[in-house]
Amino acid sequence: MNILRLKALAGAGCFSIALIGAAMHPAHAGGLERGGYDIDLLFDPAPVATEAEATYVMPDRKYKNARGALGADLGLGTTADGAEPYWVPRIGVKARVVQGVDCMIDYSQPWGAHTAPGANWNGAASNIETDIKSNNYAGTCSYKFDAGKGQLRFIGGVFYQDISGFKESLVGFNPITFQPLSGRVDLDASGWGWRAGIAYEIPDIALRASLVYNSQVKLDNISGALTLPDGLGGTTSTPIYGSTQYMPDSVELKLQSGIAPGWLAFGSIKWVNWSVLQSVPICPTQSVPSSFCFTGSKGAVTSLDLMYRDGWTVSGGIGHKFNDQWSAAGQLTWDRGTSHGYGAQTDTWTLGGGVAYTPSPNVEIRLAGVIGVMTSGHSGTLAGENGYVAGEDASYDFGNDLITAINGGIKIKF
Repeated sequence: MNILRLKALAGAGCFSIALIGAAMHPAHAGGLERGGYDIDLLFDPAPVATEAEATYVMPDRKYKNARGALGADLGLGTTADGAEPYWVPRIGVKARVVQGVDCMIDYSQPWGAHTAPGANWNGAASNIETDIKSNNYAGTCSYKFDAGKGQLRFIGGVFYQDISGFKESLVGFNPITFQPLSGRVDLDASGWGWRAGIAYEIPDIALRASLVYNSQVKLDNISGALTLPDGLGGTTSTPIYGSTQYMPDSVELKLQSGIAPGWLAFGSIKWVNWSVLQSVPICPTQSVPSSFCFTGSKGAVTSLDLMYRDGWTVSGGIGHKFNDQWSAAGQLTWDRGTSHGYGAQTDTWTLGGGVAYTPSPNVEIRLAGVIGVMTSGHSGTLAGENGYVAGEDASYDFGNDLITAINGGIKIKF
């Protein structure tokens, strides 16, 4: 294998995973996933590498045939917009500590959700607006050494997450003005997690295989406030808390290899344990002890119903390096929906493509886009743990809807 072939294969390997993966993950993922976890920067061969990127995702989910507990006779509509666009930022710095040891620190927003169907649809008793946000601060290191024709790498790290959000729902109407009256739940929580993994690389042919596990994040400090109308034109606020919950653990296998001069094939399989999130009971802090705050208990004043099943994501693609300045890649991805009778997160198919421009050996500029289809389905009642049934306050249908995303990023090496 000559030197030109080696350079072409290695160059293709450097750009493709970051180029497409950044745009694809938040565009199709189920559950509360937005940016997810990404440690690809750790593999950059430069002594120091910095990366910043942002993705704008535009889901176009439409609810129809909505039926709710308040009834259509109140003049509420049967259609609504079921998703809002959102940004996903990420920034990271990687450095070689000593020969064979690399460390990375990064900030990301792995989880989130935003739906705002409003107060004028039949499902308003279930949801007027829900907005969940997260911040993730991580440190990850790896140790690599020669093994056979390539290098074996052990990976480990920790991360801290804070999660916050609110949900607003219709609780009734003013008997005089007939204006809708809403209640609102505000919550926040935080917790720690860790990751461990292994990778094998043969740089001469741009081969890399990595397997990484990200742990659950225990949220045992969920707290906030419940705000309700007081019947006098004002509101009352009650301190509340939620029972201990866990953000999901995940396992991801990634593969890539040069297949011809300047060409690279890559793919991944990811499992996310979203079934750990079913229904989160919300209880008054001052009057209900933790032993009585569980799903379906009479002590709960409300709940955050998710009722997820595990998520699976499978993707594959091809990258090509045209010359020292320009590269491109394309990828097809299938994501199994985490909703299975309650909610609107069905299977999603996405097709992505992107280009990378390298004006100098130390700078890489990336632009990628995604278009896909969120498949049709129905949301209604679903029985869960302890005999609890979610979805009794609203049901609706949705068709095959479009989702698009754009991603831009820059990497600077030293």
